[in-house]
Amino acid sequence: FIRKHALALQSQGIENASARLFSNPAGDFGSLVNDRVVDSNWESGEELGNTWRDRNVFSYGRQDKGAARPEILNQLLQTTNRIVQEIDSVEYGLTDIQEYYANTGGLKRAAEQQGGQKVNASFVESFSKDTTPRQLEDLLRIEYRTKLLNPKWAEAMAEQGSGGAYEISQRMTALIGWGGTTDFTDSWVYDQAADTYALDVEMAQKLREANPEAFRNVVGRMLEANGRGFWQPSEEKLQQLRELYDLADEEIEGVKV
Repeated sequence: FIRKHALALQSQGIENASARLFSNPAGDFGSLVNDRVVDSNWESGEELGNTWRDRNVFSYGRQDKGAARPEILNQLLQTTNRIVQEIDSVEYGLTDIQEYYANTGGLKRAAEQQGGQKVNASFVESFSKDTTPRQLEDLLRIEYRTKLLNPKWAEAMAEQGSGGAYEISQRMTALIGWGGTTDFTDSWVYDQAADTYALDVEMAQKLREANPEAFRNVVGRMLEANGRGFWQPSEEKLQQLRELYDLADEEIEGVKV
């Protein structure tokens, strides 16, 4: 397929048609997809896909040292129907940090936009004895059940104080990122996260006192999910979340409550 596609590109007069290694501009790093998600600076998944593509059109290899080859990358994306990502560490999974959705999620969205069809994404956990590829959605559900929505994990994070609250906050941001890049919007994840970290009075107080900015982000991401159509809780639950967000916001701004 590499030869077939390279010949097809050559026939169009495209230079260095065999280029296959693409990344960010020389001397720079990151797809910027996570930056947009963290800042809530995006309107649609298509914008995130375009951001990934625009940041990864730079070719590297024998002939290229960072030359922009958008015509080649676009052609490769059009013919992509499967993405495979290696996870080489047990320490960080798909739901723990922003980089996975920013890169693999962004690539998936970009390929779907260029090809006009759904692209399958699977992951191989090379640190495990079982290296059977797992589907993206299945792995996300496993991770949310065993980490973010695991009562023992939640309590352990809460007991760590500010740092633990920050870790919870990061995972709520990543949940939004996966929704934006891959349309992962399982409502039960948001339901249980809201019940665990915001609507449980004792837990909410722990997180707010330990790290009010992290707590505000946790609640804010839940409200953002509703605003983006990812999650449709009851109006009563939404109102509770709005009040919690306002409370945290007032505390951060130094308003006496």
